[in-house]
Amino acid sequence: MEEITAQELKQRLGRSDKLQLVDVREPQEFEICNLGGELIPLGELPRQSGRIRRDVPVVVICHHGFRSAQAINYLSQRLGYDNLLNLKGGIHAWATQIDPTMAVY
Repeated sequence: MEEITAQELKQRLGRSDKLQLVDVREPQEFEICNLGGELIPLGELPRQSGRIRRDVPVVVICHHGFRSAQAINYLSQRLGYDNLLNLKGGIHAWATQIDPTMAVY
């Protein structure tokens, strides 16, 4: 599974690289802090996988990187996605390494 660090994601976003951000946390977690993108809770992936693009790199985000890894395993093994990147350390890594003003939980 390919990973992307918070610093690498910041660089790509700063260059306006074409990416899709998919957050697989629950809505109440997304409300606390998020990077934008699509909110598709892990349990809804089977029903909402059609919202995930195949034509650009997709960064999958959760709290610490575990649920996003599960999502990537499902999407790649069951549905053949090959363009997925796991945000290493999740949104927590972004908050602690990139944006100290972001809420943590």
